[in-house]
Amino acid sequence: MIDSSKKYDSKVIRFSISLLTAFIGGLVFSVIHTPIPWLLGPMAAVLIGSRFRKIQYYWPAYIRDTGLIIVGYSIGLSFTKEALLQITEKLPSMLLMTVLLICFCAGIAFVVSKLTGVDYPTVLTGSIPGGLSQMIIFAEEMKGIDITTVTFLQVARLLMIIFFVPFLILGPLFNHTPNHTASDLAEKTVQYTVPLFPNIILFALICVLCAFLAKKLKFPTPFILGPILGTAVATISGLHGPALTPPILDVSQFMIGGYIGLLLKPEKLEHKAKIITLALLSGLLMIVGSVGLGFLLVYYYDITPSTSLLSLAPGGMDQMAILAHEVHADLSMVTGYQLFRLFFIYFAIPPLLRLFFKAGKRKSRKTA
Repeated sequence: MIDSSKKYDSKVIRFSISLLTAFIGGLVFSVIHTPIPWLLGPMAAVLIGSRFRKIQYYWPAYIRDTGLIIVGYSIGLSFTKEALLQITEKLPSMLLMTVLLICFCAGIAFVVSKLTGVDYPTVLTGSIPGGLSQMIIFAEEMKGIDITTVTFLQVARLLMIIFFVPFLILGPLFNHTPNHTASDLAEKTVQYTVPLFPNIILFALICVLCAFLAKKLKFPTPFILGPILGTAVATISGLHGPALTPPILDVSQFMIGGYIGLLLKPEKLEHKAKIITLALLSGLLMIVGSVGLGFLLVYYYDITPSTSLLSLAPGGMDQMAILAHEVHADLSMVTGYQLFRLFFIYFAIPPLLRLFFKAGKRKSRKTA
């Protein structure tokens, strides 16, 4: 009993130190106005803090899972009847553009793998334009994939998208005429706001139940996929869930960021300079590819260039939606394309990657 008590106290102390470190990281990143500060800040701070061997950092998996459930709810809430209608109407082009974008990213990953010497499954997982958290958790589930390299490639891609896409959209290349201001948008948002309590209680139960059901059914990353599905079905059925406030979303990112920070092992990252250079270059190429596909979409549909780029940009759906508001792009189309790619990557890519990696292992055994 004494030993187990000491072990429990040790975990509490280690977790408290990890929490404090992660909070300082999030605070610093917020002050310097970096993108997604409460994800990248705790990630960076815990990564640096855990390098000191005298302190063994600890971050329970259930904290991360709680954060994933919150993120899953937020994504599922975007799956409205309007978005579903948009996806249904443009399903062939959405599928084609998504497959082309993923194939383009897979081609970039192949080149990066050859130039760096890093195994292709690791670079491919790091290059898939899906959710940062989802692909990292998927990498953790798969054996033989370097989580540090995957995380670095995903973060590099995300940062490139977050920094460059706004400049492209707001620049002269993508003509736009904003017909509303930020205050107008705020007023419109307030009109349709659903009170957080008690409405959130029902959706919280739905998300938790769906998360554990997805885990039992052995879905990939069940604690984000389950809530996405449960919330989407509830929303389409006519239930109105409350939108989460920025502080709540920051807390969810904080829960995930601290956990990811402990997964990172930079000392295992070989050929650092070469990988950093190629990661940034591959992120830039992804943006160029998105612009090219976007102009194809403009040619096929009667839409603005800003709508097409935001529909195909391999970044966060929430940030693309905010930009769509700012430039008066077709929000339903942007959300529809982003949601389709998100769901396609969440549901189709992990099983396909597993089959691809298993086939590659069988082939290597035969040639050995």
